[in-house]
Amino acid sequence: METYRRPHVRLLLDRLSEPSRRIISIFGPRQTGKTTIVRQALRGIQRPSLYVAVDEPDRIDVAPSPQSTTTALPGHAPRDGEWLLRIWEDARKRAEESRSPLGAVLAIDEIQKVPQWSEIVKGLWDQDRAEGCPLHVVILGSAPLLMQSGLNESLAGRFEPLSVAHWGWEEMARAFDFDLPAYLYFGAYPGAAYLVNEEPRWREYVLGALVDPNIERDILAMTRVDKPALMKRLFRIGSQYSGQVMPYNKMLGQLTGAGNTTTLARYLDLLGNAGLLTGLQNYSGNALRRTRASSPKLNVLNTALMTAESRYTFAEAKADRTFWGRVVESAVGAHLINSATGDIGIHYWREGRNEVDFVLRRGPRLVAIEVKSGSRAGPASSMEAFKQRFRPQRNLLVGEAGIPLHEFLREPAAHWFGSS
Repeated sequence: METYRRPHVRLLLDRLSEPSRRIISIFGPRQTGKTTIVRQALRGIQRPSLYVAVDEPDRIDVAPSPQSTTTALPGHAPRDGEWLLRIWEDARKRAEESRSPLGAVLAIDEIQKVPQWSEIVKGLWDQDRAEGCPLHVVILGSAPLLMQSGLNESLAGRFEPLSVAHWGWEEMARAFDFDLPAYLYFGAYPGAAYLVNEEPRWREYVLGALVDPNIERDILAMTRVDKPALMKRLFRIGSQYSGQVMPYNKMLGQLTGAGNTTTLARYLDLLGNAGLLTGLQNYSGNALRRTRASSPKLNVLNTALMTAESRYTFAEAKADRTFWGRVVESAVGAHLINSATGDIGIHYWREGRNEVDFVLRRGPRLVAIEVKSGSRAGPASSMEAFKQRFRPQRNLLVGEAGIPLHEFLREPAAHWFGSS
């Protein structure tokens, strides 16, 4: 993964080549390459840079550059406001001593683990602006909900977000030589790619090293969850039913002590913010009616989460045409969700016996998408019914007799709206 560069590296380098006007915030799910993106970018600049990982107890890593050195903190310094102030002061000195008009760069990884980090960063950043200190600041975090909360509440107007989603099909093909079936089954976790020839180890890594930390550290440790066991069971069920519409009442029936639909809807939101599982809402054409009362269509945000939970081997998954069809549909859904910009809404549509797999909404424009995996496809009458009622800009068939799956997965969601 070190030799492959995600597009975010170029974008970050561009931002670091400009005068420091806003904090650059990088956030996204675990194992999407955030740290690697920053390290690669810091190696590409010719001025002092300091990378600090909050969850590494005793070491400060400085990106190798002609003007950088390695610094170590004595003892086990607690990661608190005082520690953050010392790190910032060190970076300020580097910026002031730099011969570059752009100063220096400070990158802080897993910053959400520092208590009251956003208030402290706000004070330090505002002081730098008042004194004209040429310091670029990059902050990273793998708990998107908490990161966004801190950014929006304390640092509003002071940061520029750089969201990092799960890897796409073309990225996994270029970086790890995945063919399409491998991508569909093994998903898009770069850290697990080297284990695909040892499926039991791969499955253990996905479930133990990725899923559990996502839930335990990025949700339960950072957000109030009254029923953590329920959230974990909801994720397991959601992974098993990915690609299917599942009424909340049916979920309640399978989850002991589930409480009510409001609780389940909130937990789905939290799982979605952690990059694990989301519930798409039924499109109604009326914004007031697009509510959580509708039955959500469950969709994992990385197909590895679905296949690892299934306990199917790669060969067994491909042989089960029904299951493989849901893997394909889940891959399409995950791709659309992960690649969509903030102005695009993603839904499904169901009315009576008619159902359309995905509906993209951007302002008044709609794109209807049906996925045909070979084992299933909605009847043509469903797409026609949606077309007659809502008059979408485009109607797309993905798969057999339509857009080849590998081509569809190369394009972000916005592509299908065409030029404005």
